[in-house]
Amino acid sequence: MSAPTALSPATTQTFRTLEPTSGVKRRVLLGVDHLPALARGCALFGGGGGGDPTVGLLMAREAIQNHGPVPLVDLDDLPADGLVLPCGYVGAPTVLREKLQNGWEGRRLVEEVESLFGRSVVAIMPIEIGGANGMVPLNWAARLRLPYVDADGMGRAFPTIPQMTMNLAGVPSTPCVIVDERMNTLVVRTGDVAWTEHLLRTAVSAFGGAASGAMYVMTVATARAATVRRSVSRALNLGSAVLLGNGDPVAALVSETDAIELIRGKVVEVARETSGRFVRGSAVISDPAGNRLLRLEIQNEFLVALEEGYVQASVPDIITVIDLHTGEPIVTERLRFGQQVSVVSFPVDPAWRTAAGLALTGPAAFGYDVPYVPVEMIHARPI
Repeated sequence: MSAPTALSPATTQTFRTLEPTSGVKRRVLLGVDHLPALARGCALFGGGGGGDPTVGLLMAREAIQNHGPVPLVDLDDLPADGLVLPCGYVGAPTVLREKLQNGWEGRRLVEEVESLFGRSVVAIMPIEIGGANGMVPLNWAARLRLPYVDADGMGRAFPTIPQMTMNLAGVPSTPCVIVDERMNTLVVRTGDVAWTEHLLRTAVSAFGGAASGAMYVMTVATARAATVRRSVSRALNLGSAVLLGNGDPVAALVSETDAIELIRGKVVEVARETSGRFVRGSAVISDPAGNRLLRLEIQNEFLVALEEGYVQASVPDIITVIDLHTGEPIVTERLRFGQQVSVVSFPVDPAWRTAAGLALTGPAAFGYDVPYVPVEMIHARPI
């Protein structure tokens, strides 16, 4: 079978390794010991979205225990004509907590993609590093004994399929494949990414609000210029720094990312519902003296932080909320009244600060009539 036209070319740090793989540069083996740090980093890059990484951590831990550690590889060390499979969980994050996968969805995705494209998948890549989607594909990589690419399609979490760097680079989003835990499988072909988003969301609703998907399938050569490189190792490094941050995760996050703490206080109001296949709502945080109120707008992720009507941070920059008692980032579906939190924002990957990137992920893309200003400029801090 000949490959479809979707394969046409599109216009660090280091961390401790459990076992170096000889003969291949920039490759390490991701083992069980890496997972807590990776999950913490994914949660921080998720900006409240991407699903609860705990689910992905548990799945990845079981798979690695049963099938062995997973090589984390740089795209430069893979064959240029091999297929990269960007994949992950598609649906409302609240559903992921209750509608669990069976673990072998990745095998079905790989089988379908290899049949469609007529060539082998050489590596698994998360569609987004943020939240559970930075972890869930690792489970599939372990089960299939495929390497995990040190890259992703967002550098954070976003709620929709068009909001990926592969779209910015002109990589076709289809043919794409979705599969549920019963192995019901659907292949979608569309003329543009807007239709991909529409049809996949409709299908996912029919699947019960959640499914696993593979999209933007591309060659390694294309992926080298169409993805956020080294994002997995960045998440692992950040998570390690925060976990080892001497009991002060906020200080560690600020040190590692030049993040800015917007407020520290108590959650005094939360309004949230699953609507239109997304978690939507808002939350208000008050400082201890009650003199300041910071409002967070939500659509799966924390999108905009407002104080007295003025934007303090906004997409595409990352806004994350940290529980001051546990040190853990709080995903939007777990935000509750009374939690003691710190709200922190830090810069996003530069790809999203371009004109094309802002058209897809800036405040206006989510319906907010405010201009995007980089968070470090709002707070007059150089980075």
